[in-house]
Amino acid sequence: MNAKHYIAQLGGWQGFKVGTVSRFDSKGDGMRDEVWIELYPDSECPMTCSKCVEKVSAVHEWTERWIRDLPAWGADTRLLVHLRRVKCPRCGTAIEKVAWLSRYARVTDRLAHSAAILCRDMPIRQVADHYGLSWDTVKRIHKDYLRKHIAEPDLSEVSMLGMDEFAIQKGHRYATVILEPSTRRVLWVCRGRGREDIRPFFERLGEDGRKRIQAVVMDMWEPYEQEVRAQCPNAKVVYDLFHVKSKYGREVIDRVRVDEANRLKEDMSKREVVKGSKWLLLRNRDNLKTTDRIRLKELLDANKHIAMAYILKDDLARLWDFVYEGAARRFWNEWYSRAMHSRIEPLKKFANALNQRIHGVLAHCHYPLNTSVIEGINNKIKVIKRMAYGFRDDEYFFLRIRDAFPGIRG
Repeated sequence: MNAKHYIAQLGGWQGFKVGTVSRFDSKGDGMRDEVWIELYPDSECPMTCSKCVEKVSAVHEWTERWIRDLPAWGADTRLLVHLRRVKCPRCGTAIEKVAWLSRYARVTDRLAHSAAILCRDMPIRQVADHYGLSWDTVKRIHKDYLRKHIAEPDLSEVSMLGMDEFAIQKGHRYATVILEPSTRRVLWVCRGRGREDIRPFFERLGEDGRKRIQAVVMDMWEPYEQEVRAQCPNAKVVYDLFHVKSKYGREVIDRVRVDEANRLKEDMSKREVVKGSKWLLLRNRDNLKTTDRIRLKELLDANKHIAMAYILKDDLARLWDFVYEGAARRFWNEWYSRAMHSRIEPLKKFANALNQRIHGVLAHCHYPLNTSVIEGINNKIKVIKRMAYGFRDDEYFFLRIRDAFPGIRG
């Protein structure tokens, strides 16, 4: 076996023979080592039209194309491929089909596949540098790969949904992710968080699918709830503890802290203690260090309004521990009464607002869903976004999200 035939066998360029082979070693000038291989069609292999994939016999003209392949022998591999434009009785003039090369590609299928796989766990820039390709080329390769391999989700058995938004760009620009909580399978991603933005998902569910939805866990974003109630007549809306606690922290704890700090303008030492207690009050007590717990106790002992707001925050979280709606409602009525008699205006305002939507909290007794899965997905979405230094191509970004969460197979 001669050297060229041996290289052809190792290369696996089906239907082609090796011509000239050259190696160019870098001389410390920052360039990469390269191997150039010239490939000619094997006359013993039949020609095939790349459009209709039928065998053809007539050649219209010859052309050349430089192709990148996987690195070999410690160097980048560049192929000078001699291709034939064939005369197809059905399609007219067309390039011949090459088994290892897509129709208009400038990289081999195996290089494209390898780059796409690496893009799952590496930033595009690193993959591009690894193979000596441009950022745009690698992004296009990965996007084409995702389009080809990610199928539309099967919604025929979906009965539970989770919905949440995530920031897609600066300036309060959001996108919505909808998933199946039990399998962590992302079903839908779209730009925006309005009713009209998520409506196409429910239209895709179909009438039977919308009737099949039993519960949807979400934060207290009203457009989500309005659309779910309009589209899914049998669905219960379930509010998540994480978002209710976050809302309580912003609208009650932080507001009371600011009001108390303003009230203590004449006592600067106490005022500074209250002003600097934001994260001490918002963090989970179990996660506090011993020194922080001592500071928290001193703060609560010194300020009754902050203490009342803090105690009711912990008590409110207990509402999600109930499994019987009657017991949960009795606990809520007691909590609501305490809040309304507290004489703390931000707390009373929050309690009134939540009381009008308490159905979403009590629904947790029947459907113990939460958005912790969605929060985990949102954190992974942030990582994906950072890996590409932000996305301007929504389709590609959303494909990457769906690729990262195909669902847990039972």
